[in-house]
Amino acid sequence: MDDFVRNKLTEWGLSQLIPIFEEHEIDEESLYLLNDRKITEMIPKMGPRSKLEERLKMLKEQNTANPETVESSAEVCPSTSDTSDKVKRESDLQDESSQRQSPTRKQRLVIKPGSDSEEIILSDVKNIMRCVSQKIPPQDNKLNNFLKKKISDLETDKREVVGVFGRTGAGKSSLINAVIGEKDLLPSGDIRACTSVMIKVEANMQNSKYEANIEFITKEEWKDELWFSKNFLGDNADQESDQESDDDRRDIVEKLSALYGEDWKIKSVDDLMNDRYFKEIPEFLLSNEKILTVKTAKELSAKLVRYTRSDPKDGEGKDVKRWYWPLVKCVTIKVPNNDLLKHVTLVDLPGNGDRNKSRDKMWKTVVGSCSTVWIVTEMNRAASEPEAWEILESASSFMGNGGQCQHIHFICTKSDVTKPKDHSAAGVRALILKTNDRAKKAVREEFNKLKEVKKHFSDGSLKVFTVSSKEFLKQKRLDKDDTEIPKLQEFLQDLNDCHSETLNYVSGARGILSLIQGASLREGADTKTAVYTVLQQKMRDELDKVRKPMEETNQAFEKCLSEGVKKSKSSCEKDLKSVIHPNKSGSGFHKTLKCIVQHDGIHKTTKGKQINLNMKLSSRLTESIDEEFKKTFPNEGKCGPFNGVLNSFSLDTKMMKEKTEYKDVELQLIFLITEEEQIKTKLNKIIRERKKTIYSSLTTTIETNMQECYDEAKQIEGTDMLNKMRETMVKHVLDPKNVMFQEAKAVMLKQLRDLMKYILVNLEESMQESIELSLKTDGVSIPDVTLELVMVKNHYKELQGSPDEEPLICADPPSPAAAQMTTN
Repeated sequence: MDDFVRNKLTEWGLSQLIPIFEEHEIDEESLYLLNDRKITEMIPKMGPRSKLEERLKMLKEQNTANPETVESSAEVCPSTSDTSDKVKRESDLQDESSQRQSPTRKQRLVIKPGSDSEEIILSDVKNIMRCVSQKIPPQDNKLNNFLKKKISDLETDKREVVGVFGRTGAGKSSLINAVIGEKDLLPSGDIRACTSVMIKVEANMQNSKYEANIEFITKEEWKDELWFSKNFLGDNADQESDQESDDDRRDIVEKLSALYGEDWKIKSVDDLMNDRYFKEIPEFLLSNEKILTVKTAKELSAKLVRYTRSDPKDGEGKDVKRWYWPLVKCVTIKVPNNDLLKHVTLVDLPGNGDRNKSRDKMWKTVVGSCSTVWIVTEMNRAASEPEAWEILESASSFMGNGGQCQHIHFICTKSDVTKPKDHSAAGVRALILKTNDRAKKAVREEFNKLKEVKKHFSDGSLKVFTVSSKEFLKQKRLDKDDTEIPKLQEFLQDLNDCHSETLNYVSGARGILSLIQGASLREGADTKTAVYTVLQQKMRDELDKVRKPMEETNQAFEKCLSEGVKKSKSSCEKDLKSVIHPNKSGSGFHKTLKCIVQHDGIHKTTKGKQINLNMKLSSRLTESIDEEFKKTFPNEGKCGPFNGVLNSFSLDTKMMKEKTEYKDVELQLIFLITEEEQIKTKLNKIIRERKKTIYSSLTTTIETNMQECYDEAKQIEGTDMLNKMRETMVKHVLDPKNVMFQEAKAVMLKQLRDLMKYILVNLEESMQESIELSLKTDGVSIPDVTLELVMVKNHYKELQGSPDEEPLICADPPSPAAAQMTTN
């Protein structure tokens, strides 16, 4: 913060805001870059915020009157004075600019994708469109409402999710710390990570503090879990046990002891729900999130230990009396000033979902939203560690056909352990490279053996990295061959690239402004009528092209699912018994079966393996459609009978725009070009989300059908409980009237038909509305946006990167982004 800002705040009677401005390091230059959104994030109270916005607006307007003093004015709404005056000022500005700048400085700046200049352009165009929206008359008519909605729809929040899997001790925390450059953020080492807590790491865009939002499971969920745990531990109907039930018992004891100490052994469930056990986390009782805010990563890490880690016997956290991780559903950590996380969320994920229903649901949702997955394992166990491959196999359907994952990165950590002490630097590097190559080859060979995974992913989806977080954090500069963490950083930077987001926004803004400007013109009535007729016929033809391959796809799925129903009926008894009659010695399995029943068919063992009876029963159905589904809804590219035909839909407006006979409606055609792309982009996102629901519908339908059976089995108690539960489940599944497999088929086909109908109806209605408003609206009372259109066209050409073209010069004094374009 500098004296200019401090003096201005004092002058405006807002000296109470000085500490806030100091904290955010606002100087004179950044003061002019503040917009309404940023001010709202800094100053939540309406009173001082309104005063600041008004005074800052006046200051920017004063500076706009003198172009020489304009450092930046991203929030200044462009003037819409008489066009002839604008043209005169445009000429004057161009002359002045020519006199001040050398030939080199006059050359147009070519914007690099993802650069800071792109962010300035995006901010500038968003401000222009905000101002245009404010100037649209308040009259409630079709065009005004349409324009305001279109401007609002331009806003998108690009966010890529990277899921990080790996067993405890594989180096996940150290890897994340190293990649994002925060060595103290996630605790690693002696403290054992809790395998049930999901941790999201993203950027803090509001302030410069380190924050954590802790989301808890509900009181009702915890009470149910307590009830089941107490009954499970106290069930002495059968004294015999097996290793699996013993592991489950230890897991439950660890969880209850972490929260209650020894009290759980002598207290009832109602007693254990007493508020005194949760007095340090009132948010849990109120079903609210707990928010931690500190200045450093190290402070946040220390505060988070009891919410994300298991009870250690020594080291960090040894003095903690009560551990709250059993109650935690998810922790979101927000890191300030981190460009790699601006549009990326890293998620440290449990391996195979969770016993808790809400945690498991969140796990499936997050895994399904991952565009990339990192499988983390130690270098010396890269190809042989079973847990890493089990995680990949068990989650592949949620990531592939049931998700949107395009990249699988197998990351081999602790590559530094291969370094011998008695080698020269060159010898060490040669040994590292040889070891790394051997590990990469072994991983690829193992990946190719995974038939279930290959149903969802191609060979090109896999990349293998060898890293050493320790070496990367220890040294400031390393040869790129020593550790591949820089490659992971580069990958995240590419995910953050906002070029497409900026270009889409600016292109959409250009289209909307073209529509407004075109609507204000009365010329070309005959041309509009002719174009309207052409587009109507073209749209009918194009919709038929979209409809036909979609109908063929439905027929293909009908055939696949019919075969899947046959296989399901013939093998359901075998599939059921493989879960409820496993080849285990002893009768301790009754506790495991009780867990399966209690959690509606799903049980996660302490070793991380998940038993999912619903998925087992639906497996023949999913196997029958996996190949067709991958072809229909591929995660890579823009092909497939749904995405592919949608992307090929075109009204040929680009070609029409180039024809001389349609010159009178050039502005309207520009809008329709951008509108067509906007609609297709929106529908592609809907397809991506709906396909996840469609794929999971097979298992969901089976789960719903089995619920009655689980509820009945939960009531069974006393002697011979194991056999009675088994009989109940076998009877339900083998009931001659049971048509659950046929129902699952019908549900999936209906959802496919619904998606097809939605695409066709939405595409037709959206384009029809745009055509009507473009070509059948004349001379209405809407604002003059001549200047705004010039400015946005200028930005659009900058983003297109045509260095030989001269930029358009804005009639009024330029915004900071425009000023930068014309002075570099």
